[in-house]
Amino acid sequence: MARSHYENFPVASWMLPRSMRPHIAAIYAFARTADDFADEGDVAPQVRLRRLDSWGERLQRSVDSSIGDGAVDGGATPEEAPGDGVDHRAVFLALSNTIRVCRLPVGLFEDLLSAFRQDVGTHRYESWDQLLDYCRRSANPVGRLVLRVAGYDEAALDHASDCFCTALQLTNFWQDLERDHAAGRIYVPAEDRTVCGALESDLAGRRLTPGWQAVLEGVGERTRALFDQGRGVCDGVSGRLAMELRLTWLGGLRILERLEQSRFDVFAQRPALGARDGMVILWRTLTWRRR
Repeated sequence: MARSHYENFPVASWMLPRSMRPHIAAIYAFARTADDFADEGDVAPQVRLRRLDSWGERLQRSVDSSIGDGAVDGGATPEEAPGDGVDHRAVFLALSNTIRVCRLPVGLFEDLLSAFRQDVGTHRYESWDQLLDYCRRSANPVGRLVLRVAGYDEAALDHASDCFCTALQLTNFWQDLERDHAAGRIYVPAEDRTVCGALESDLAGRRLTPGWQAVLEGVGERTRALFDQGRGVCDGVSGRLAMELRLTWLGGLRILERLEQSRFDVFAQRPALGARDGMVILWRTLTWRRR
């Protein structure tokens, strides 16, 4: 299941140490399924929230079983999307083992669920700080969980990882501006849009106005700064994980570069990584220098 969704960046790829892969896949399966609950647009918000609440309850049972001798209760409940193609019991059996073996803090999973609940009802952000708070709970826990699975627990690495993960998520928001607007979401903060004269009504015309170009270039600069601040996590780990993180960091930065080169005109063409980009990323990985 963890390999069944296309994304810009690999999950549990062959580049990771073999010992990490099942644990990363377990974390991804838990988070991806919860994200799908939140994004079921044809399902009433109240139902989606109940499914997420149920997912959280089963998370707690997994935690309880990981520190005791009880079995994980993975049975289906009426609120959990029957027929979604996901074996919920298998998800929590794997997650319980991962939490126990890797001693993962449950608070990071709870942060993810908090962000997924927010997805159900929040489709606009007033300020940059509000958007960063969302990223703190929706993206940053993933990076910290990867570090914990790999055996790292250092404040400096956590900070760099947070910047890295936030930069990746923000890049995806700018990349998917048109798609998100069609789905009723805008992640560019209202305060920034107001300053630049970027009107929400302009997006309906599928044309990049000067106001929208200015605001996207502004948030793009902030995103690049976060990539720079997050680069250190790629040098703070070793072995195959370092290679995986460098590839992912370079992949995210490449998307941002493509946006910058087009002056953020996602209406003309949504940037995506192709074969040529892959060669650029591979070359930059092989010639990577620590800072």
